[in-house]
Amino acid sequence: MAIENSSRISSEGMDKKIEKITWNKKQLGMLVGGMAIIAIFIYSFVFMDTRSTLNVDREIINISTVKQESFQEFIQVTGTVQPIETMYLDAVEGGVVDEIYKESGAMVERGDTIVALSNSDLRLNVLQQTSAIYDQINQTRNSRLNIEKNTLSLKERLAEAKNQLEITKSNYEREKKLFDQNLIAEQQFLETQENYEYQQKRYDLIYESFKQDSIKSSQQLHQIDQSLERMWTSLGAVQNILDRLVVMAPISGQLSTIELNPGQSISSSERIGQVDILDNYKVRVQIDEYHLSRITQGLKGTFDYNGQTHQLEITKVYPVVENGQFKVDMEFTEQVPSDLTRGQTLRIQLMLGESGSTLVLARGGFYQKTGGNWIYKITEDGDRAVRHDIRLGRQNPNYFEVLSGLDEGDQVIVSDYGSFGENEVLNIE
Repeated sequence: MAIENSSRISSEGMDKKIEKITWNKKQLGMLVGGMAIIAIFIYSFVFMDTRSTLNVDREIINISTVKQESFQEFIQVTGTVQPIETMYLDAVEGGVVDEIYKESGAMVERGDTIVALSNSDLRLNVLQQTSAIYDQINQTRNSRLNIEKNTLSLKERLAEAKNQLEITKSNYEREKKLFDQNLIAEQQFLETQENYEYQQKRYDLIYESFKQDSIKSSQQLHQIDQSLERMWTSLGAVQNILDRLVVMAPISGQLSTIELNPGQSISSSERIGQVDILDNYKVRVQIDEYHLSRITQGLKGTFDYNGQTHQLEITKVYPVVENGQFKVDMEFTEQVPSDLTRGQTLRIQLMLGESGSTLVLARGGFYQKTGGNWIYKITEDGDRAVRHDIRLGRQNPNYFEVLSGLDEGDQVIVSDYGSFGENEVLNIE
């Protein structure tokens, strides 16, 4: 019995039945659904485009193709036709219009009288100054005469002293011989000797005074001559003041003046007109200060006039900036159009560098938002446009120079991006 029981126990422990796990339809459905969700999540994460998109109408966008062609950097500027040379007429002295000799618009020759002014106060002042200068001249002349008289007086004294010296010398030599022969008294000889020595000393003193006076007089006379020369120059300048009341043409050309009438008062330094040389013209151009560092003499520009293209060249740059602009003068390198007139406005293409072949992109409103740092590039299928980084270089009114980010043949949207927001992809419908 014991053996049977232990055998039963052992058999029961070794032969325990394992139940088979089975899935019902509900459980299978839940498992398949969970795996599908996981698969969709993985696909979306790996393969689907998660960038922000916007649908746009193809009719409202402008598409341009990047191309390789010759590029010339230039800017559009406006110039005004001016005479090649202009001389202004200013009233150096103020006065009242006395007589008008040339009317505005007339052709004048250099030296022609245009208008004469009268100024009684100025005339009186000139007379007073003239009189004062003449007084100074007379006083200076009198000083010169006094110096010359003093010199002449010294010369006379020197000549007299020399004459006396010669006489006393002759007497002394004659009496010395007689005294040596004991033919005259000693007292007489000594008096003659003393007189001779006195005349010698007198002559030496007068001669020394004459030498010093001659040097001093020479210096004084030189200074007086210089003073007189300055006075005569001043006198001429004062007398010429009245000549300034007559305005004359400084060059030959066409006269332009303000409205002048007899009796009209003109202020000192007032500009009353100008004379223009009409044999040639130049063009005065206003340029934005942004381009100041790049504008130099020798740059070329062109403009179209009467169906022909004419070329200009910068000859002078005025670096002073006023109201955000500076000026340059341009002159014609070839024949000037015959029917140009002063004051006429020209639209000029001013070249900023040499032309060369490069990748170019048409200008458009996109630049306002992107600053040329990125652009929407059309995909190969033409149905989408994707934001794409680029780098632009030089520009002119028609094109941008493409430095990187685009290749020849690429198509991009160049119209305004204001309605696209920050979307990275545009679906073109």
